[in-house]
Amino acid sequence: MAKRSMQQWFDAYGVSHKNPTNKLIHWICVPTIFFSILGLIYLIRTPNLPLVGEHLVLAIVSLLVLVFYFLRSKTIFVGMVVWLAFCWWLAMTLEAHLPWPFWAVCLTLFVLAWIGQFYGHKIEGKKPSFFEDLQFLMIGPAWLMGFIYRKLGIAY
Repeated sequence: MAKRSMQQWFDAYGVSHKNPTNKLIHWICVPTIFFSILGLIYLIRTPNLPLVGEHLVLAIVSLLVLVFYFLRSKTIFVGMVVWLAFCWWLAMTLEAHLPWPFWAVCLTLFVLAWIGQFYGHKIEGKKPSFFEDLQFLMIGPAWLMGFIYRKLGIAY
């Protein structure tokens, strides 16, 4: 199978994301799902190690996610590094300061965001792209990053 360019991935993803309401829902729900999954993985503790502390599982998952983006677009990879670092920081901050268990917050956000996603696709009248190819679960965040890049005039 020929390797798709990032634009080809975005074009394929965009087929089921044309409705403005669905797009708006995705701007809210895709980053929320990304963060909530990262937050849940953040809570998996391992022995305290240099560089990653108690977060070896999170470091490994983050590395695999970043390799996925690196192999598709070096520019999108850079943006996703920044987004992932922000999510790590947010997870550390929220876990330390929220009055509720962080796992419950992440799980609630995850469920609500998926409800939002499926509602958006009901409005769109098309199934989510990941039913076609699971890689689209990773393309969603990059697709949003692509919008930001286009606004900034950054090629991907």
